[in-house]
This record gives sequence, C-alpha cells and structure tokens, in this order.
Amino acid sequence: MSSPIFKLGQVVKGKLSSYKITKQIQETVWFAKKTNRYRNLTTEDPVVIKSVQGHFRVENERDFLSRFQGRTPYLRPMVDEIKEPVEPTAIVLRYLDDDLRRASDTKKLNQNELKYVSKRILEALSTLHEDGFVHTDVKLNNVLVNYVSANNDQADIRFTDVELADVGGAYPANHKYAKEGVPIGAPVWRSSEVILGLPWNTSTDIWSFGICLIRLIYGDNFDIMTPRRVTFDDEGYNVHILMQHFKYFGPFLPRYAELFGGGEAEKELELVIQYVFHNVPESERKPFSLVSASEVSREDRDFVCKIMKLDPRDRPTAKELLQDKWFEGNGGK
Repeated sequence: MSSPIFKLGQVVKGKLSSYKITKQIQETVWFAKKTNRYRNLTTEDPVVIKSVQGHFRVENERDFLSRFQGRTPYLRPMVDEIKEPVEPTAIVLRYLDDDLRRASDTKKLNQNELKYVSKRILEALSTLHEDGFVHTDVKLNNVLVNYVSANNDQADIRFTDVELADVGGAYPANHKYAKEGVPIGAPVWRSSEVILGLPWNTSTDIWSFGICLIRLIYGDNFDIMTPRRVTFDDEGYNVHILMQHFKYFGPFLPRYAELFGGGEAEKELELVIQYVFHNVPESERKPFSLVSASEVSREDRDFVCKIMKLDPRDRPTAKELLQDKWFEGNGGK
C-alpha cells in the first residue's frame, strides 16, 4: 500500500497562500484550512485539495479550469496550485457546503429549487459544449451547493451557489477516447451510446443531466436506471441498464443502427439491441411520456421527454434547453 501524499496537520504551500491539511475524505481528496491574518484578526477558510500519484487527471482538471472557470460562475473553481511539495501535481479548489445528491436526499427540492439548480448546471454545460468539451461525469454527486443563511428560514430556494465539479475526466469531443467510445462516467448515469461502446460527444452530458433531473423530481434516493434484478458486479449489469433505457424511453428506432459504423461491431451491437427488445416484455414497458400527472407534473414530464432521447442526434443542446419555457417563473431566474 502506497504512503499517503499528504499527512494530517501538514502545511503545504501554494502560489498564493499556505494550507494546513485537516482531513482526508477520499484517496485523492483532502480538506484543508487556509489561514488569513488581518491586523489582530485570524480566520481559517476551508478549501479542498486534490492530488493523485502517477495519473494525469489532476493536471487535466487544472488545465481545464484554467481555460473555463473565468467564463462561467457555475463551475467549481480552482483557487490555487500547490508548489511545495512540487510532486505530484496538487490543486486547491473552492469548498462548498454539500453536493446535490445528499441535499436532495435530505429534503426533496421544490419546483423553484429544481429550476434554479437545473439552469445553473445547463449554463455550465453550455459553456463547455460551446468549445466542444464533454464533462463525461455529470451526476448529482458532482454538483456542489452552498446553502442560504441558516437565519433565512423563509427562503423559497435554499441554495445560493450551484457549481458543476470534478472535471478531471473532461475531454474534447474529437479526443480519441470519444471517437473510440471509451466508457466514461458511472454506469447508471451513462447514455445508451456510451454503454454500447459507440462514439460519444456533448449530447451524452445532456442524457446524464436528464437522469439528474428525474432523480431530483422524484427525490427519496430514487434512481430510475438502477437495474432491479442484478447487482453491480453482475457481468450483464450494463445491458440491464440499457434495458431500463428501453423500458422508459424506447424504442430504439431503426435509424439508431446508423451509429454502429458497419462491420462485425455493427452485428454485435444489433444483437445487443435485439436482446434488449426481446427481454423487456410489453407488460414491463413504462414510457415516461405516459407517467400520470399525479406522479410527475405534465410540465416536468414534457421537459424530461425532450431531453431523454435514445438517439444522441435527437437530444437538444444545453443552450436550447436554457431557452425552454420550462424555465419561466421564479425558479428559472
């Protein structure tokens, strides 16, 4: 087992300030305190430090944020880069109160909150997609929030800041990973083309956003794409997720085969699609477009159905979604 990069209590120096490591929260992520001194007043601001040995992910996040964070307030920004120790690369990120998965599981979002956070996620994605970059890991765990003041218990929206985070796996849509269909993101948030190993682009982020939206609408830790009959370790887990796609947002139209590219790979993918079709009986097909208004409001249902298209060519862009009438009202501000 390799020794940790940082130790609790260690002071590391960045370009702009010094930071004391206070807690390791993941293998590659630490909480730290930045000490500020002004006259006789000393304050300690929390920050997050990321570093990983022998992997390019942190360098990728640093370079990505250097390019994009000044263009939108809805990406979690890098606030410093560690210079001592020199290796491995370490970046200092803004600390926020919570992530949207935990926040929504604690208390279901109201309609204004739903639109408020959705707009900010889409604003971040629109900025990335404008330059042809794909986030690749859009999920509620990677949407961070700050809460309004605890004294403001009358607030209709309990969040102030909403920021998309964890961009270490972001790539241009013309990157070899995208062209070769390299798997990205966590399985239940993946689009159909990613599960099938097809080339992917910015539209895969839109599908993942749609999964986020559905989860927020339902609340209560509900994952519509989680298979019920198999576990994560099952060899056919991804195919069962594809069956969930088909069950709620199918069918796969004939033109979907155009994405396969011909050859033996096309035959194999067609067999997978056939398997999905024959193993989801009609009695289990539950088109989301037919969800009752008592379960999901017609307004929310129609917006979700605009997003959740199995064919990536049919999905709207983040910019187009931001213009949708769904955002009218207080929550769309």
